[in-house]
Amino acid sequence: MAIDLKVNGNNSSVDVDPSTPLLYVLRNDLSLSGPRFGCGLGQCGACTVLMNGTPIRSCVTPASAAVGNEITTLEGLGTAAQPHPVQAAFIAEQAAQCGYCSNGMIMSATALLDRNPDPSDQEIREALDAYLCRCGTHTRIIKAVRRAAESNS
Repeated sequence: MAIDLKVNGNNSSVDVDPSTPLLYVLRNDLSLSGPRFGCGLGQCGACTVLMNGTPIRSCVTPASAAVGNEITTLEGLGTAAQPHPVQAAFIAEQAAQCGYCSNGMIMSATALLDRNPDPSDQEIREALDAYLCRCGTHTRIIKAVRRAAESNS
């Protein structure tokens, strides 16, 4: 069945079962590697994308749920030559060690800063609380989100 999606501002039609996880469509059909498969249960956050500006777990979201919505992946935020302020801040603060959680952290931080351009450290911690980072770079991640907030003001 053809499903029409708008991802990173581009319209795409993919021939998949409507119940296929959005993550699989993004990675396998649209060749977007930003969202990652982590747990497959919506618990770790590695697969996070923005749907109409709200972070969602794409591994547990059927592709059919994305129809008529704007999906933004890590690739849709910025480029290597011109990164989004959150991406640039993560690079500047060296906020990734293994990098597996970075997609979810960056996508959630972007949504947070869109809602609240000057969050407190506690608000940053709360926004990122549901994301697993096994490397323990939480301090640098919070610094990166703070840096991105300051660069936007």
